[in-house]
Amino acid sequence: MSEPTPGTSPATTFSVALLGEFVRAGVRDLVLSPGSRSQALALAAAELERIGLLRLHVRIDERGAGFLALGLAVESGRAVLLVTTSGTAVANLHPAVLEAHHSGVPLIVLAADRPEEMRGIGSNQTTDQPGLFGSSTRLMRDVPAPVAAELTDAGAHAESVAALVQSACDAATGRVSLNPGPVHLNLAFREPLSSALVLEEAAVAPSAVAPAPVGPATVAIDSAAASASSPPLLLGPGLRTVVVAGHGAGAAAEEFARSVGWPLLAEVSSGARFGPNLVVAYRELLQSDDFGALVERVVVFGHPTLSREVPALIQREGVETIVVSPAGTEWYNPGHRVTQFARAIAADEASVAVVGTPAAREWLGRWVMTSRSFVREQAAQNDTPLSERGITRAELAALRAPVTREMLVDAVWRASWPHDRLVFGASRLIREADRRVTGKKIQVHANRGLAGIDGTIATALGIALASQGGTEEPRSTGTTRLLLGDLAFLHDVGSLLIPPGEHQPRIQIVVGNDGGGSIFDGLEVADTAPASSLDRVLFTPQQVDLSALAAAYGWAYSRAATRSDLERELTTPPANPSILEVPLAR
Repeated sequence: MSEPTPGTSPATTFSVALLGEFVRAGVRDLVLSPGSRSQALALAAAELERIGLLRLHVRIDERGAGFLALGLAVESGRAVLLVTTSGTAVANLHPAVLEAHHSGVPLIVLAADRPEEMRGIGSNQTTDQPGLFGSSTRLMRDVPAPVAAELTDAGAHAESVAALVQSACDAATGRVSLNPGPVHLNLAFREPLSSALVLEEAAVAPSAVAPAPVGPATVAIDSAAASASSPPLLLGPGLRTVVVAGHGAGAAAEEFARSVGWPLLAEVSSGARFGPNLVVAYRELLQSDDFGALVERVVVFGHPTLSREVPALIQREGVETIVVSPAGTEWYNPGHRVTQFARAIAADEASVAVVGTPAAREWLGRWVMTSRSFVREQAAQNDTPLSERGITRAELAALRAPVTREMLVDAVWRASWPHDRLVFGASRLIREADRRVTGKKIQVHANRGLAGIDGTIATALGIALASQGGTEEPRSTGTTRLLLGDLAFLHDVGSLLIPPGEHQPRIQIVVGNDGGGSIFDGLEVADTAPASSLDRVLFTPQQVDLSALAAAYGWAYSRAATRSDLERELTTPPANPSILEVPLAR
């Protein structure tokens, strides 16, 4: 970086150096919300976008911006920068930071702030920002406002900025700690807050060999990286064992279950819901004395969140549980009953040797075949196949029948393929999918770190943008589908606003609209609370015109009230962002 010229704002000089160093470190995406105090960072980002070194995403709502960055990081496997101005703008990032913390997603927050002399005196848009995110960050640095005298020594300044960026990237990606997550750099700026800026590509060009992505895609499920620092736990035979794959478990869970011939109980967002050992109807079997009561050992990958049966099994007397987590510090431990924690796991020679024995085949076969029978029975109750001789009256009636939740999740699952991305919101629909959809090796995402409905649309948009290209080759040529309930949709409706000039991804938002939060109807409270009170404070009925919302934000809109409508809309989704409303009975 060249020496500052007369009239140059220290804020601009520092911002150019900082973002340029992040580009050199391999960062490719930056999400920002507009603000005065952060203007130097924003203008530097715009210049980096102009010369093709950074992909810039602008969102007016910081909460949506935070979840957009989360989706970009989850899909790309790279740390993503998040720029905001001071005050409440930073606080609005907290939901996304919490989700990133619990899911191990590398976000780097660059929050502009007032300098030291303006803090604690009632200055406008000024609050106590350092430490605002508490223990949720892997690193927090309160960086003093740059001054012109410090910038005259270009070499020393560049070295200082490089060290700051290196520490932020290392902390966010968990490169050393194996604990990826959010980082907060609190950056103070004095006036003048920016100055004229023209960048030359050579001044901030990344190194010839860009570093490999380091994020959830490579850290959270890379057991090889974990075993480099600790040897894998070796498991022996002799116990009736099942493998549970919770959210984010990844293909390692399926590979392990297959290697030892044990049943695989994989949640729909686990990344392991495929393979010959898959047990789809795991809830029902765990409730049975012929299956669940016989389990003596559980091996858990990822973070199970979609059933009560799995934590109940782990807390049962006499069950040995091993939790495997290559990264992170918050271990899954229902009832504090987990027996062992491991960074990596493997079967010993004795376990592998008994895989083909009659007893081992019988244990696995009973789970898998009973599950398949149960799923076939469910399908027969909810699906009417078309006759080879044409459509009968009964089949025609089935095509014209109202869409059910079972029909909806089945149709969305069937329509999704490896080149697509499927995102679930926190609603009844992800639980319905977890109960019934069969094995399929596709990429499924969901915000299950805290399982909130915050920012679901923004997260899906981030996943769509990252998977469909940008500054690099596209990872996917398919469609991103988001399946969620109406309240989760309305909670994040502001994220439908995509600024003019920014890339419009191929995304289809499928809204199961039952007029409110019917997930609460399944809770025990529904049997005791007055119906009027339940509706008022939990179900929270709504009658929003989704077609009008779609038109207001410039999204295509369609409605599928019958099975035939649903199949047609899912088979040929629009190329531009679209909303598909599916009415559902409460």
